[in-house]
Amino acid sequence: MVAAGSKGIGRAAAKLLADEGCLVSICGRNEESLGEACLAIGGTVRGYRADVSIATDLERWISATTSELGPPDILITNTGGPPAGPFTQVTDEQWQAGVDSTLMNVVRLVRLVGPGMEERGWGRMVHITSLVAKEPNAMLPISSALRSGLMALTRLQAAHFAPFGVTVNGVLPGHTKTDRQTHLASITAEKLNISVDEALARRAEEVPMRRLAEASEIAAAIAFLCSEPAGYITGVNLLVDGGITRGLA
Repeated sequence: MVAAGSKGIGRAAAKLLADEGCLVSICGRNEESLGEACLAIGGTVRGYRADVSIATDLERWISATTSELGPPDILITNTGGPPAGPFTQVTDEQWQAGVDSTLMNVVRLVRLVGPGMEERGWGRMVHITSLVAKEPNAMLPISSALRSGLMALTRLQAAHFAPFGVTVNGVLPGHTKTDRQTHLASITAEKLNISVDEALARRAEEVPMRRLAEASEIAAAIAFLCSEPAGYITGVNLLVDGGITRGLA
């Protein structure tokens, strides 16, 4: 199961898992995007309309997936980023929306699929978050706060599920070629009176590798953590950021 799997990193992860022979279930909010993603992913894939911020949507997605493909052995939690802007301008409503979409979807999905993985004695969970979990960004206060908290939650979940053969890890992408990155670049472009392409180029120059990541490169890390050989790796919050994060924590 790959949440928000119709675009970006989620779609790339779903594609790689399908290529490895997994039966894949993705969810997304837009029927057209889901259809396009399923065609691109190939293999045995099912797309379900669901908003990850709505508890009943998640319950329906899991029920339908289990009915059509069987109980999930792999769970990839994922969501679009919460609103950008300085913390002095972020509203209570935006904070609440961020909690529902960025934090509570992880809480709810793990609560729903975890017991089944425990019973079967095998499972892989990977939470796609962001490098701002370790290096807060002044323009992304909601994401920085919530994703930092998700690192702690990942460690707690990992310790709980470890005796059952279930691993829980986080992947923290850096600047990646996705719609989210383009949106953030458009904010920078407007602020600096430059083009979006120029803003993206400047962002790439900030990275030691001097480029943005491909979504497939983030997906490769996710797929490895879902594999049998990764069975002794749990509680890790893995940066895949081209070396841009400077902190040691």
